[in-house]
Amino acid sequence: MNYLWLYLAVMVVLWWLYLRRRGRIQREHAQQLQQSLEAGLAEPASLHPVIDPQRCIGSSSCIKACPEDALGIVNGKAVLVNGASCIGHGACRAACPVEAIELVFGTEKRGIDIPQVSPTFESNVPGIFIAGELGGMGLIRKAAEQGRQAMEAIRARSRGSFDYDVVIVGCGPAGLSAGLAAIAHKLKYRLMEQEPSLGGAVFHYPRNKIAMTAPVKLALIGKVRFGEVQKEKLLEFWDTVVKKTGLKIAFRECMEAVERDGDGFVVRTNQGSHRTSSVLLTMGRRGTPRKLDVPGEETPKVVYRLIDPAQYDGQAVLVVGGGDSALEAALALAERPGTDVTLSYRSEAFSRVKQKNRQAIEQAQRDQRLRVELESTVVAIEPEHVQLKTKAGPATLRNQAVIVCAGGLLPTPLLQKIGILFETKHGTA
Repeated sequence: MNYLWLYLAVMVVLWWLYLRRRGRIQREHAQQLQQSLEAGLAEPASLHPVIDPQRCIGSSSCIKACPEDALGIVNGKAVLVNGASCIGHGACRAACPVEAIELVFGTEKRGIDIPQVSPTFESNVPGIFIAGELGGMGLIRKAAEQGRQAMEAIRARSRGSFDYDVVIVGCGPAGLSAGLAAIAHKLKYRLMEQEPSLGGAVFHYPRNKIAMTAPVKLALIGKVRFGEVQKEKLLEFWDTVVKKTGLKIAFRECMEAVERDGDGFVVRTNQGSHRTSSVLLTMGRRGTPRKLDVPGEETPKVVYRLIDPAQYDGQAVLVVGGGDSALEAALALAERPGTDVTLSYRSEAFSRVKQKNRQAIEQAQRDQRLRVELESTVVAIEPEHVQLKTKAGPATLRNQAVIVCAGGLLPTPLLQKIGILFETKHGTA
């Protein structure tokens, strides 16, 4: 009998410890959700989970499966506590034991325009196909599969009277997969990418971010049996695939217009014009980098993302922008030896940023590792200086490099001009 009481006492203690720990975690998640709401980071950018509270049992399986710490348990139910960090790779849905999670686009407050496509990924404009993130598919494995399947349909309609059977715009997962399929089908193709490197949206993920969580099938390569893989390893693998297969990519080529040309199209870019039977749009939803439109912006010292902070060692660098990417770029540069960093932002405060980035910037200011110019705009970019308009008046800064992190312009107007129809999603699949 004594053993029974001892057993019950141990069980009560363990249960009390479990409830105490669970309560602490839920309070932390509730606080994280509140911080996201206050910072304006609760709205997800693209594909994201919606949890059915009636079916959710609060098992925490989805929280453990999410590599981005975007989910939490609040009041016994799973909740998206940090929508801005979600990249929609769907590990949470696969982990849910009661199928309480659905992946959707947009929210009640923030709609997302998704182009209308057929089951073969052809848009309402015959001959123009859309696959991957632009078409609403943020999952890497499914974007790659869409690129491969779209090429099957393009193969069926390819004609020999054009320079190309297909022009593929964008070299993220869908574009890369489509290019490999084009080689496998012996199609005449042109694969263009406006960035200087492949990867699409994946290329812009933070360092060491989990990019993919399931295997993917690629033409010429077969099934790639990745489990969870970080951004750097995935990009390294794609580089290896390009070298192994001889896939040709036209980097720094940006689509500017698509015009009908008989049974095909003319794709006009910053590098020329290409006549093609079909067009496959596989660019992401980041769009073309938003520019400052000031004198001197066309010079080589102006870039629109930070690749390697070490290349700016010992230089005077201006970072322009007020989002997380701008703050993270400024902080990374401030860690480099001899780098003189100034962060310029047009508003009076950093609002839609992660709390840890805001705190890190404030600490870096106190440590005099960087300067922050709020309520400032760039007026002109000169070979050795930049001209700013600040709340204290005009300012001239010594400068060897400018990094503009001002977001991107979605290609929606260009696509609408082509005639592609869109549907606005407000929290639907």
